[in-house]
Amino acid sequence: MNAILERSHQLQQDLTDFVLDAEGELAQALETYAANKSRRGSGDRFQQDLIIDSFITEGKVGELSPLDLYIQSHPELSESDRFLIQSWHRNFIGLFAITQVLPDGFELMNWLTAKHYIVKPNDVKTQQDMSRLKEGEILLTRISPVSDTYWTFSGPYTQMGKLGKPKLAVAIGNFKDNYKDNLYSDAPELLEEAWQSVAQYHQQFIEFFGEDEITLPGYQLNKKISELQEIITQKNLAALGIDPTKSLEEVAQEAGLEEEEIKAAAEELGADSKIVSQMFDKKNGSSKMVMPKIELPAELKKAEQVTTFSHPRWGQMFLPTYSKFKAILEAEDWQTVEGSEKLIRHYLEDKSINTFIWHRLAQQYPTQLENVLQTLLQRPDFSVKRDLDSLLQAHNKPLEPELPEIASVPIHLHNLFQEAVVEVNKSKPKGKGQKKPAKGFK
Repeated sequence: MNAILERSHQLQQDLTDFVLDAEGELAQALETYAANKSRRGSGDRFQQDLIIDSFITEGKVGELSPLDLYIQSHPELSESDRFLIQSWHRNFIGLFAITQVLPDGFELMNWLTAKHYIVKPNDVKTQQDMSRLKEGEILLTRISPVSDTYWTFSGPYTQMGKLGKPKLAVAIGNFKDNYKDNLYSDAPELLEEAWQSVAQYHQQFIEFFGEDEITLPGYQLNKKISELQEIITQKNLAALGIDPTKSLEEVAQEAGLEEEEIKAAAEELGADSKIVSQMFDKKNGSSKMVMPKIELPAELKKAEQVTTFSHPRWGQMFLPTYSKFKAILEAEDWQTVEGSEKLIRHYLEDKSINTFIWHRLAQQYPTQLENVLQTLLQRPDFSVKRDLDSLLQAHNKPLEPELPEIASVPIHLHNLFQEAVVEVNKSKPKGKGQKKPAKGFK
């Protein structure tokens, strides 16, 4: 183990002690950060250690990170130490596959972005603990840069073993739910493209429906959403210079691909137009992302009414109870409406009812919403304008949007989820629950 790798371990330990022993603003910042993160995590030792490790990089005390404060507090640090610590602003958590076991470490692939890293343990104990790991195993961990050519492990790791495609898809879905802020940490270009796709979809939604909020019976809404997606697919093909009136075989022939390849892919993925789009993505070097297919769950298809919202940042939302909520606010005495209190509490507690929905209600019914919440919360001085955001935060609702489900996803993840669903369906008895593969990153 070389000197800089050993030094990275010592600095990691010193940084952790610095944060845990801190008082004043730094201690308060850690407490607030940990409280926010703990709401989403399991609360086990791994999660606690991970929170401390991520706070060192991501936490803020005013405009400074704990890394900055540590450097300021230790003027005796060498220039190389300062450079190394500053580089740890690039630390990130990922779900990694071991692609190669090396004599002193591993080659890892971040499944979220398909980027590869040489990562070496920087202390003997970790090196011994990880000596049993094999190629193909999955790790949940954070990594830190050490030099231009390799990284080291930062904080704890969870060993998940070798996962088949269905279980790997579940693990990636869980990562997406638990670490939304870290989806594409090492690929800001993918993150930017994902956010752009949300804004583009919103624009297409407005052009198709004429407004950002519509209410329809579930079966009609599902049909309309399918029509919208087909229009978007056609526009994407046209943007790639592909004639959407041509058959898949004709397009494949022009692209120089074998008909057998196309048929096999079409059978597996279940959507000719998507195959064409992906083929030409690879040929022309265009977008690395794919828009997920949206299909309403069975219970929403059967719903009497579903209200759909679209927003350039919050994405798309489906609510079968929005009309009923509005009816509560429009009633002379909301407490006489059957199930009113239960529904209002559901809107507060359910994570799918986000801040945008509450802000829309507050915009449309400011006085009524204020009166309802004053009574429900037993807070006669409650003010929607002053107190609503703090109420939402207390119910674990972020005030800023997280990357929504409608966002485009990297092609390799899209393909993994396609293949996972195919495997699951193949394992089911014929005639029981067979369906086409779902599209997208769910």
